[in-house]
Amino acid sequence: MTPSETAHFADELRALKDRVTAMGQVAEERVRLALQGLVSRDHAMLNDVIAGHDRLNRAQIEIDDHCFQLLALFHPVAVDLRVVVSALRINTDLERVGDLAVNLAEAAQRYLTHPPVKPLVDLPRMGELALTMLREALAAFVSRDTAAAYSVVRRDDWLDVLNNQIVRELVTYMLGNSRVIEPSVDLILMARHFERIGDHATNIAEDVIFLVHARDIRHRSGLPPGPERRRSTDVAPI
Repeated sequence: MTPSETAHFADELRALKDRVTAMGQVAEERVRLALQGLVSRDHAMLNDVIAGHDRLNRAQIEIDDHCFQLLALFHPVAVDLRVVVSALRINTDLERVGDLAVNLAEAAQRYLTHPPVKPLVDLPRMGELALTMLREALAAFVSRDTAAAYSVVRRDDWLDVLNNQIVRELVTYMLGNSRVIEPSVDLILMARHFERIGDHATNIAEDVIFLVHARDIRHRSGLPPGPERRRSTDVAPI
């Protein structure tokens, strides 16, 4: 590429990063609204999450188009190619996070038509952890901070711990009282949605490591030495 083409391409990469970051902020906002709507029993907030999903769908198409244009026009290689490929992957994960926010809002609306099964404690903790992972994974993408990305990857197990705790507790409730089966199932679904949001945050963190080091750790073989993983009986810190 000529110097002017190189400068133009650098500008386009910065614009792509900004678009992905903006989409991530919208996805995070959708999840947070769904969680707040559940905890505060606010149907209007939940309706807003469901009605606002088209914004993320449009953003996904625009980012995909931008990536394809960069590939066609500039034929990037090495780290520049990994930036574009990572943006495509992250774009898909963020759109799916938006889908999960809608699923959360719909399950919360169903749940709120019933008397509460139990005080909501672990589920909001799980939601906050998933949101933290998502926010930190996106920040790692912006700053290319692989240490932060590895931290997100390791915390994925903590969400699994909380999910298992919630499921075990709610199964006990359902066995003791058939009238709570329907709302308990919705709580289990919401826990599963938060767990999947954490999975997508982990995917984003893995893409950051791929972007910076050209290392694929999707099956965890590339994780560096670190603190021992928590046993399944440990309580995950928030």
